[in-house]
Amino acid sequence: MDLDQLAALRTPEGSAALAAAARVAGGDPLAAAAALRTAGIPGGLAAAALTQAELRRRAAGKFGPAAAGMFLTRPGLEQATRRTVAERRAARLRAAGVTTLADLGCGLGADALAAARAGIRVYAVEADPVTAAMAAANAEAAGLADLVTVECGDATAFDVGRVDGAFCDPARRRAGTGRRIFDPNAYSPPWDFVVGLAARVPRTVVKVAPGLDHALIPADAEAEWVSVDGDLVEAALWCGPLAEVPRRATLLREKEGPPVNASGSGGAPSYHLTGSGAVDAAVGPVRRFLYDPDPAVVRAHLVAELAADLDATLADPSIAYLYADAPRPTPFARCLEVTDVLPFSLKRLRALLRGRRVGRVEILKRGSALEPEKLRRDLRLAGDAAASLVLTRVAGAPTVLICHPVPAAG
Repeated sequence: MDLDQLAALRTPEGSAALAAAARVAGGDPLAAAAALRTAGIPGGLAAAALTQAELRRRAAGKFGPAAAGMFLTRPGLEQATRRTVAERRAARLRAAGVTTLADLGCGLGADALAAARAGIRVYAVEADPVTAAMAAANAEAAGLADLVTVECGDATAFDVGRVDGAFCDPARRRAGTGRRIFDPNAYSPPWDFVVGLAARVPRTVVKVAPGLDHALIPADAEAEWVSVDGDLVEAALWCGPLAEVPRRATLLREKEGPPVNASGSGGAPSYHLTGSGAVDAAVGPVRRFLYDPDPAVVRAHLVAELAADLDATLADPSIAYLYADAPRPTPFARCLEVTDVLPFSLKRLRALLRGRRVGRVEILKRGSALEPEKLRRDLRLAGDAAASLVLTRVAGAPTVLICHPVPAAG
């Protein structure tokens, strides 16, 4: 995609091509291209429209119905914030009194649009000309152009004296290759600029990779990890007066909530676990019930806080499975009932499962080098019963637990 192709897609002819492409997207790409040629759409415009139609189809999971009118790139879509996450962040910024926001490295504009929907005036900066043009087009398509100004330029040169809040989502993929960048100093903008923002704009939020080293978290910042329906999707650093607690795990449940429509109403239920992130959970034996914490809880180092809520302990100090004598309802972990605890032995496990006619297993693991799919093949299962296998360590020893899920309360 280049600026000329984007401009062509925004003409009446381009809109017609996009509509035609949407009708054939998701099927055989050669048949889709042939259908657009048959409709008299020029080859270059048809190719651009088909690319956008496919990206919009993929983007529906992140943006809901609004994806149908957005302009997208593959790298931009991969890094863009899910709509429910962006809207929750925008609501928190607005509640904290932010009225004008610098979105530094705005990408396709997902966070800028969410902030504008919350009533915040946004000044967005994006270094890539095509991405910046798409962000502006997305603001216009959403009817938010009066609240979102997009500038193509260097985020580090933006005059932050114009705003009372800042959001930065540094690029974590290399331009041209799309490869992930794991060294924060190679981010764009670079890490030293990112962490220095809070000194100039106290109400600053920085979106970071979920795997961020805790040693890089500023001492006075709140570090939050966010999961959606059990998938860890991002982390964020809340700085200055926005910081409320040292660590936070936020769980969003899109599957439980009302659908988000194109105008932004609706939303996902959210659950929050907070704490210092510096406490160790007590260690004890395997007990009757196992809790598998949500990945946001694990990454936020809040397993000890969850253990306290559940009256649970670890069976190994380095493995984030919790064990308790009774099941307690919690949104922060999945609960399974333990029926058997075995030192790992393929022969013994195979014999036990055959004796119980277990033909279907889910395999969970932490602290085990075993490959679940290879183990599944090696077990040579047969039967109509089901079980959950947990591959782990107990007091340092390789162990397999045979379990059954405990139905969620309610």
